[in-house]
Amino acid sequence: MIAIIDDDESVRKATKSLVRSLGYEAATFCSAEEFLGSSQLKTAACLITDVRMPGMSGVELQDRLIADGRSLPTVFISAFSDERVQQKVLESGAVGYLHKPFEEDRLIECIETALKGQGAGT
Repeated sequence: MIAIIDDDESVRKATKSLVRSLGYEAATFCSAEEFLGSSQLKTAACLITDVRMPGMSGVELQDRLIADGRSLPTVFISAFSDERVQQKVLESGAVGYLHKPFEEDRLIECIETALKGQGAGT
């Protein structure tokens, strides 16, 4: 199961559609807090999350999961270019950091890398 976390409903819907077209199960969440309170926290094999969201950011979510001993392969997406944030999340184990709008093929590559357990990419 791939968890998609983004405060933008259109991004959630489009990403879920893409993930499902690849044959994977997907669940969407409008916030990091919603994901953390869900049963999918235990079943997620991969996260796709926005960097900037109201409340807990995607970066804070990654930090929280790592602190809780849950190192999920994570793909970050962002409309904002911030090289410090990009470097931090990749050093913390993210498998990708994509700038909106991004090519579907790049997201597919990141998902495949995440599910194979391979290293980081940009």
